[in-house]
Amino acid sequence: MERKKKPDSRRSLLSATVLGGAGASALLAQSPSDWSPKKRSAGGPVRSGHLLFLSGIGGWYPERRPKPGTIREQTADALTIMKESLAKAGSSLENVLKVQVALVDPENNWDPMNEVYNTFFPKDRPARSYFGATGFRRSGQLLQIDCIAYVD
Repeated sequence: MERKKKPDSRRSLLSATVLGGAGASALLAQSPSDWSPKKRSAGGPVRSGHLLFLSGIGGWYPERRPKPGTIREQTADALTIMKESLAKAGSSLENVLKVQVALVDPENNWDPMNEVYNTFFPKDRPARSYFGATGFRRSGQLLQIDCIAYVD
């Protein structure tokens, strides 16, 4: 039985732990100097390696709809923008790994936001976190969404 090479750094060890299996073997064979955090714009999101980072997708933009609308409308708009941005960068909602939602008045807006959210992610939902917000720069905006997605 062949022994695996020990990781050269904490980053390699963490990456091997997170990726598991074949991905871990590939990482363990690399030296730390092979990895680079270089990032570039991917037509909207920022790309680093196989990850896309989309941030600050608002729930309401006056150029898309004159009035702010409901939390349902804003959730659908934000997730539609996310879907379009991911497609432009060569990914999709199916490849979203993590979502973060900032939500105004979560006590009243969580359930209707969640109903719409679940139609965009009907199965194999990404990890999600949220926090309450008191408001955004644009008065009337009820949420803002970020995500991390995988791309080949």
